[in-house]
Amino acid sequence: MTTRDTPSLHDDAFWDGPTEEPGVATQPTAPRAADARRSSARRGVDRRAERVETRGRARALQALYAADLRNFGELRKIALQVWDDLAIDPEERRFASVLVEIIVQQHAEIDRTLGDVTANWRLERLGAVERSVLRLGAAELARGETPPRVVLQECIHLAERYGTARSARFVNGVLDAYARRLGAL
Repeated sequence: MTTRDTPSLHDDAFWDGPTEEPGVATQPTAPRAADARRSSARRGVDRRAERVETRGRARALQALYAADLRNFGELRKIALQVWDDLAIDPEERRFASVLVEIIVQQHAEIDRTLGDVTANWRLERLGAVERSVLRLGAAELARGETPPRVVLQECIHLAERYGTARSARFVNGVLDAYARRLGAL
């Protein structure tokens, strides 16, 4: 592959990664915009028609996931780098940055409360996608501007899109308990 053929951070090919060989196990990967577009296309959903908030949540999740794998203490910096690399729309960036800032400000409290409602699971033992979606949902519930049922539904959708159906069920149960503990449900 020549330098010219090497995908950049703006290309879907970069986020898609190498093609998988049949029968070869792969490691979990980061939530990728290309996966979401393909998944949406299969369902007949036009990504451009999705609400800014929905896309913003996905952008916040990408930043949370990247920070979780790198250095969570650098969440703000990592979020800006991810969004700059992907040339994120300013409206999506604004919405995502509000959620990221809530997580930065209330990280310890969010994690403590999530830890309380995941009685049988320590937060550190969860997968990075599930942990990131839970933090995202907790931040949006703390924000209080979106109806709690919408927050739950959006987080379940993200967990299913970037994780598995089992992830979605887990996120549903934990965020439901979290919202009830906050008195939001």
